[in-house]
Amino acid sequence: MPPRHTRLTGLLVTAVLVSLPAAACTAAERTTTSGADGVAVTQQDARQETRYTLSGYAAVYNLAGEVRIEAGSGSSVVVDVTRRGDDGAKLRVETGERRDRNALRVIYPSDDIVYAPLGRNSQTEMHVADDGTFGDGDNWRSHSRRVRITGDGSGTDASADLLIRVPAGGRLDVHLGVGKVTARNVDGRLLIDVASADVETSGTRGSLDLDTGSGTVSVTDARGDIMIDTGSGDATLSRIDAGRFSLDAGSGTFRATGLAAQSLELDTGSGDMELAGVTSPSITLDSGSGSVDLELAADVERLSIDAGSGDITVRAPSGLGARVEIETGSGEFESDFELAITRRGDDTISGTIGDGQGTISVETGSGDVRLMKR
Repeated sequence: MPPRHTRLTGLLVTAVLVSLPAAACTAAERTTTSGADGVAVTQQDARQETRYTLSGYAAVYNLAGEVRIEAGSGSSVVVDVTRRGDDGAKLRVETGERRDRNALRVIYPSDDIVYAPLGRNSQTEMHVADDGTFGDGDNWRSHSRRVRITGDGSGTDASADLLIRVPAGGRLDVHLGVGKVTARNVDGRLLIDVASADVETSGTRGSLDLDTGSGTVSVTDARGDIMIDTGSGDATLSRIDAGRFSLDAGSGTFRATGLAAQSLELDTGSGDMELAGVTSPSITLDSGSGSVDLELAADVERLSIDAGSGDITVRAPSGLGARVEIETGSGEFESDFELAITRRGDDTISGTIGDGQGTISVETGSGDVRLMKR
């Protein structure tokens, strides 16, 4: 994978006010501030929408709200910021270069934020750097403060909804605390990092990097390298055509249909894996606990499955050919394929199926192993 950071030789940031209906702007207060890059930004009341244009490699930081990412035109990333909540007018937007990216940061006036969509009795805590950035960099934590976001109670009632348009071939990092992120038809390099939020993408082209602390992940109709790292929450994928696909999940069920990749690596701490219509010459599945159900749409060159506990089922085309090694601490082995056995032990069995051109290795601490014909 290419490095996430590239040096910018120049930065261009502009801010444009987008007019709302007259009724929405009645008696609105106006203040003018200047960001770190010297750009004048006019703010109206909490209903005001402000537009920013970010050149080059762009990054956006926001603690609470909904983020929509769409395909844009031109050569720059365009961000529309809409302030919400009783204290929304107190939010500031700052721009300027941060860690080789053209960064837009929504700055909150306090460390206690109320975001009602989070739900009653819900709370998320996170570290935020003094400049409003979070979730990346090597040294930001030592210069950060702890921010608490709750669904109710006392605090600053403010959030910001963002509409981000990305031109073809653009590069964007989005960092969100709580809320929701959706991305549609983006053609470029996209990183989405959230603390506690659902993430949904569809129609993306180019590399897609998703990092979630908690929340569900849904990816549909994606083409390009895909990396998913989630702490907890289910992940659902369909119609994926990837060069490299990797998933690292702490807990949650992983489901995929129509998944094609040059290399496929899945690692889950706990939770079931359910994969149908998978095409890949190289597949590695590692599960701490939970069942694995894999349906292959084509033969494989290398398949490795390692599970701490849980049943493993592999469904393959009738023409499957592979050298097979199965190991299970406690459980049974069953095969629809004719297996020419070369070695048998108390808990292991080795042999050849068909032409024996590929390799299949399956190991489970406890659970049954089944090789089935589709």
